[in-house]
This record gives sequence, structure tokens and C-alpha cells, in this order.
Amino acid sequence: MQRALYFFLFCLLLISATGCTAYKVAMDERSLGQIYDDEEITFKVEKELLNDKDVSYLDFKAFTYLGRVYLVGEYEDTYQRDRAVRLARGVEGVRSVTTYLLPKQDVANCGTATSVRIGAELDKNLLEDSDVSGTNVDTKIVQCNAVLLGLVSSQTEISRAESIARNVPGVRQVKNFLRVR
Repeated sequence: MQRALYFFLFCLLLISATGCTAYKVAMDERSLGQIYDDEEITFKVEKELLNDKDVSYLDFKAFTYLGRVYLVGEYEDTYQRDRAVRLARGVEGVRSVTTYLLPKQDVANCGTATSVRIGAELDKNLLEDSDVSGTNVDTKIVQCNAVLLGLVSSQTEISRAESIARNVPGVRQVKNFLRVR
């Protein structure tokens, strides 16, 4: 019953969504059911992180593709990092947890404004490129490192997305978690 309610709410969100969101769903390499399952897992992982007193929720972002969770962000200490991974692994439906987590530190010339600019430029460049389905590529900037996540249709698309990320001014490194579906 609860699953049916979640599905109904998800469909309602899709109906009321902007054209961009509907386009993203239409272009996604996953089925609508798989998108729903992945969004539900992401929601549950982030809820676990939010409700845990030992984890700083704002330091982590969860992404889910085909039941595989990716935790991306920064951590204060190894206990916090390990705790976040344990919480994610404990969510029903999670097949695996992969991390890109860096210890918190001040990085020269890489403050919040720089990270936001890099992220916006990267997203814009991915969406404008005719060889990449930019709506299938999620991005996260961590300490001026670009993290690429998602499911795309070919290895060529993965290579092109990585090249685009490397050419954004200010990107220090690219971590590529893109997979061919």
C-alpha cells in the first residue's frame, strides 16, 4: 500500500513537473519503474543521513542508479564517513554503495562561489553538447573536482562528457562514475 502511495505521488510530481523534468524522464536510460525505485532509495538514504546525529547531512549527496548508491561529498572524520556508508548500505533495495568522499579541507581558490560557477558551467556545457544527453548526466563539484554520475547510451558519450568536464575552467580533477546502460 505504501509503495502504491509513493508511486502515485511520484506520478503526480511528473504530471505537475516542468517540461525540463518531463524531458529528463523521457530521455532517461531507465524504465519509469526503475527511476521510481532509484528515487525512492535516494530519498531513504538521504532521510537516514538527515536523521543521524553523527552525520552532517549537508556534507553528503546521494545518487542512485539501478539500485547502486553513490555517496559524494566531504566528511569531518573517518567515523562520520564510515557511518554514512553504513547507513546507505542499510537501506532496503541498495545493491552496492560507491563513494567519492574527501576529508573536509580549505582548498585554495575553491570556495563555494567557485564550486557553484564550475557546476553551473559544467551543467550548461553538458546540456548544450549534441553528443551527450546532458539530462542523463548528474554532476557534483567537491573541492573543485567534478564528479560525473548517471547512465548513458555509449562509451563515446562517457568520453565526451569527461572531456567537457576537464575543459571547464577551475576543474582540478574529474571523477567519472558514468556507466553505459
